[in-house]
Parts: sequence; structure tokens; C-alpha cells
Amino acid sequence: MTSEDFVPAPLRRLWGRSEASRLGRPAALDVTRIVAAAVELADRDGLEGVTLPKVAATLGVTGMSLYRHVGSKDELLTLMADFGVGAPPEGLDALGWREGLLAWAVAQRAMFRRRPWLTRVPASGPPSGPGQIAWMESALAIMAGTSLDWAHKVGVLSLISGYVVHSVRQSSDLAAGRAEGQGQADAERDYGRALVRLVEPERFPQTARLFASTLFEAPPSDTPDAAVEDKDFFLGLEVILDGVAVRVGREG
Repeated sequence: MTSEDFVPAPLRRLWGRSEASRLGRPAALDVTRIVAAAVELADRDGLEGVTLPKVAATLGVTGMSLYRHVGSKDELLTLMADFGVGAPPEGLDALGWREGLLAWAVAQRAMFRRRPWLTRVPASGPPSGPGQIAWMESALAIMAGTSLDWAHKVGVLSLISGYVVHSVRQSSDLAAGRAEGQGQADAERDYGRALVRLVEPERFPQTARLFASTLFEAPPSDTPDAAVEDKDFFLGLEVILDGVAVRVGREG
């Protein structure tokens, strides 16, 4: 019995070590072709546009033939998520831990904005494939010079990655919910003007003060959505990194 016999079949496929490849029997249809076709569909039609029959039709095969290489739709989504993230930028560990993590987060955000469907893939477990492990390795290398222990390093990269995913997904949801032609700055202004009339100071004193402030009036109406999103994104990211800096200083 070899060590690979202890690795579940889905994980072997995720790492490109299927039974067929181990036995040296190349097939006309393989996991890589299936996943690439599925990712192409998702890039074009979103995650809801990916079904096994559509993937099979794209490849010119029957739906049943896919199951010899991909165990289920859930496994296909896991494979797509790992394939879709691509490779992280190189050399981020040379920037220092704070600038490196900031650049790592910005690179992840750019990747998710190119492929927003990735933020909709249900989380089926911790990072397990070579694509996601490459991003993990990049973040761990950035933090290698700190005195953080492994638990804190994993916690930091999970916190930042989760923040990035939430930020991209929330921006997408808000854009979909806005009236046609309405920018984010105008939507925030309308929101503030409506709520200031509804939120009673006696019941919600601090929230009433928030809506009475100039926060929601600040961006000019012609401010690009990307600029508004960037401001919100970097504000939250800097707060997270400030917290990491406290922990790094404490451990040091």
C-alpha cells in the first residue's frame, strides 16, 4: 500500500493525480479539460451558467462520461475554485509583512473582481488544492519574518481573505440592487437622506447622529463607483492590518 492510497480520490484529482495519470493511461477527456471548460462557462455566464450537461456539450461528450473524471457537481466546483484563483504575485515577501499583506489582499481582490463567480462557490473546507495552497504559501512567506505562531498566521490570512471575498461580493450585490444608471455615491446619498428622516434619536441615538453627519453626503455624484469601493475597501483593510500590527508587536 502506497502513501497515496490514504489520499481521497477527490484530493488526488484536485492535485492532478488521478488513477488514470498514475497508471500512465492518457485519455481523450481528463480533469484539466473538464475544469477549463467549466471555468470558461463561469467566466461567460456566471456560476449559475455551469451545469454538467453544459460542460459536456462544450466538450462534445455525454454527461455521464464526466463522472469518470469528476465525481459530482460539488467536486467540479471545488476544482473550478482552485483552478480559477490562478497564481499569486511573486516577491511579496520582500515588501515587509504589512506592505506584503496589503499587496496580497489587493492582488486577491483583483483576481476575485475578474472572476466574481469565485466568491459564490460554497466553501467546502479549508484550502486544499495547489492553486489555493499557492496563495496560502505566499501569505505565510510574507509573515515568515514575524514572531507570530502558526495559529495566528493562519488566522490572519483567513481574516484578510475572508474580508476580500466579502468586500467583492458585497460590491457586486449592491451594484445589482441599485436602480439602472445609479452610481454608488448617489445610492449612498439617497440612503442617508431617507434614513435620517426615519431613525429616531430617542430610540437610536448614535445611529441618528451617524445619518445626521456629512458621511453620506461626502462623495460628489460623479465619483466613479470604483473610487467609492476603493475607499471603503482600504479603510477596512487598514483597520485589520492595524490589529495585526498590535499582535505582531505583542509577540515580538
